[in-house]
Amino acid sequence: MSAVIAEVEAIPLRIPLKTELPGAALWGEPLTAADTLLVKVTTSDGLVGWGEAFGLRGTDLAARALETLVVPLCVRHETADIAALMDQVQRKLHVFGRGGAITYALSAVDIALWDIAGKRAGVPIAGLLSGRAAESLPCYASLACYTEPDRVRAAVRRVVDDGFAALKLHESHLAAIQAARDEAGPEVALIVDAGCSWSVERAQGLAADLDGLLFLEEPLWPPENFAGLAELRRSTGPRVSSGENVGTVMEFGRLLDAGAVDVVQPSPAKMGGITELRKVFPLAGAHGVPVMVHSFYDGPGLLAAIQVTAALGGVDAMIEWRWFDLEASIYGDALAPINGRIAVPPGPGLGHRPGPGCHRRLPRLNPKPLDRLSGYARCLGD
Repeated sequence: MSAVIAEVEAIPLRIPLKTELPGAALWGEPLTAADTLLVKVTTSDGLVGWGEAFGLRGTDLAARALETLVVPLCVRHETADIAALMDQVQRKLHVFGRGGAITYALSAVDIALWDIAGKRAGVPIAGLLSGRAAESLPCYASLACYTEPDRVRAAVRRVVDDGFAALKLHESHLAAIQAARDEAGPEVALIVDAGCSWSVERAQGLAADLDGLLFLEEPLWPPENFAGLAELRRSTGPRVSSGENVGTVMEFGRLLDAGAVDVVQPSPAKMGGITELRKVFPLAGAHGVPVMVHSFYDGPGLLAAIQVTAALGGVDAMIEWRWFDLEASIYGDALAPINGRIAVPPGPGLGHRPGPGCHRRLPRLNPKPLDRLSGYARCLGD
């Protein structure tokens, strides 16, 4: 019998943003810290893997879903066939929905199991997926929302000075977008994530002012308005992207069949981990659509995006680097872009593990009930 899952531990993290650049927000709410859920899986023979569930303000919800629904279906099961276990768990939990916090929690376990698989084989996850993988990848800085043009300019100047040749705004007001363009200059590629803010008619009216973007991400409400995205593509110039809020491979098929996107953006910590993420690449390839993995994370979810993109990504693939200017880093100095490129970690599995501080100084899921997020991780090695 192969090794089984012996323990699954949830580690909620809260890392504050530095105060030098005020005004950060997401989805209309002030942003003062990055919350996420790390998941540590330990096997019966002592191997440890790390995963990450999409968190932010939903971290407590993902942690509860992990503890009450996902973990009981995973513990004591073999780790050798990840896809079979994930399929089994999805089938048992489908009645609760095929996305959201439950899928985020399952994503974290899946990523951790792939980390273990790579460690057991002695190769990075990219090596498990492909015989040839990139050694480094271009990345773009993904900013919070700053709204006010002066604040947008200040943030853009920081990332350009850091050496990024591409950046993403989370803005839906033209004044903020134009301020970013003016500050960055014509040589820096610009992505705009409109946060599902607009109707088709509103987006069509703004399209002329958005020409020249690398792509326009999630412009429409609701995000599952695939027909509206297709209409926007047909009637305007900007390249359209979507996918971070798509929860299943079948739904990705519908998105692509609708002709809704020029770029597709699956999100490993939201759609089921590496097991599901890897399926999107051939599906998108059959439609001639490039994959740009959504990786608005700082931990194992980011590493999963890097490893899978290194193995399966196309020539234009880029990594999303969440630029939040945090007070601490989950991986310390081990993972950081240099001049707009990120090295693909060559170590086994994900290639890095969180610093000891990340799992010594934060509340645990047990004993019940789950405490509210508290504390703050200085994720540097002790």
